[in-house]
Amino acid sequence: MIAGKTISEIRSEAEEYYRKGDFYCSEAIVKAIKDAFSPSVSDEVVAMASGFPVGMGGAGCTCGAVSGGVMALGMLFGRTQAQDKQVAKTMQLAKELHDHFQSRHKMLCCRALTQGKELGSPEHMKQCISFTGEVAEVVAKIVLRERAVKEETK
Repeated sequence: MIAGKTISEIRSEAEEYYRKGDFYCSEAIVKAIKDAFSPSVSDEVVAMASGFPVGMGGAGCTCGAVSGGVMALGMLFGRTQAQDKQVAKTMQLAKELHDHFQSRHKMLCCRALTQGKELGSPEHMKQCISFTGEVAEVVAKIVLRERAVKEETK
């Protein structure tokens, strides 16, 4: 349990944000992960994810769900001080997320992932809601694992 939520509930929350149209993929993931793991962080952090949906503002490049997941990992594990070596760990976790998604879907290109699906169609929405939930779940699992490791090393 994280802040009273299970990993499944975090996934469902991210999916529901997208399904209801409250937030797009990247925003939904950042919001769900922030609320579960770092509720004291301002919701303004969600705004940083607003340019990533539909493959970076509609350009069809990197999947916005993956971008949002990387942002959420940075929010929780990233550095805030110049030359802090923590960046290496954050980059490792981002690559782990990237590699997970790529191994399951063979690519990260939004344009290719959604090929043949009309933007906003039920088929497109179903797929992107699923990607949003999947990435939120993977990020939550990474966060829990890393926090457990940190506790063990204390």
